[in-house]
Amino acid sequence: MTEHRLRTPFSEEDVMKLKIGDIVYLSGNAFTCRSRLHRAVFDEGEQLPFLLEDRNLLIHSGPVIKEEQGKFVAKSFGPTSSVRFEKWAEKSIAGWKLRAILGKGTMGRQAALAMARHRCVHICTMGIKSHETLRLKQVVVQGVHWKDKLGSIEAPWLVELNEYGPFLVDIDTQGNNYFDYLDTKIAEKKARVMRELGISEDFSYTELY
Repeated sequence: MTEHRLRTPFSEEDVMKLKIGDIVYLSGNAFTCRSRLHRAVFDEGEQLPFLLEDRNLLIHSGPVIKEEQGKFVAKSFGPTSSVRFEKWAEKSIAGWKLRAILGKGTMGRQAALAMARHRCVHICTMGIKSHETLRLKQVVVQGVHWKDKLGSIEAPWLVELNEYGPFLVDIDTQGNNYFDYLDTKIAEKKARVMRELGISEDFSYTELY
């Protein structure tokens, strides 16, 4: 497990060095995206309402952001479950030239294959709620697009991050998935323990009752 501090726009070399299980802190420009933005662009043919030249980090998030004294302030900025957007993974990664996606949980096989093809990674939260207050201090809200059209939660917010994290690399540029790796290791340890205890592999726990 290696710790990385990265700044957008990420290069191909930046993400190629990330391996599953690594820890990352993120800085630089990014944008949020949920279902309605995906649908508008990829299903309905709308043009993305902002430039992506320095924003190749997408955050799956529906933030709660309020305007106070003429400035946008993030009240909640936690990533949401990325697997909900699996159907748009290939189109968003390729079409928006993404190098990283940040979300909660992991994504499926099609997303992992797309990440391997286009040199992108998925980064996820580590389930530590106590970090939420600290993370809000690491987010500067720059602006928003299509707020009236999509609503505040679904609209794409443009943000600048400052050492935002820590997060876990769960899918790397080879399409490896950290959670698949864990499942394999758990299965191997279970099989070894069962052999040591002399328990048959076809043993069923219902036999105990």
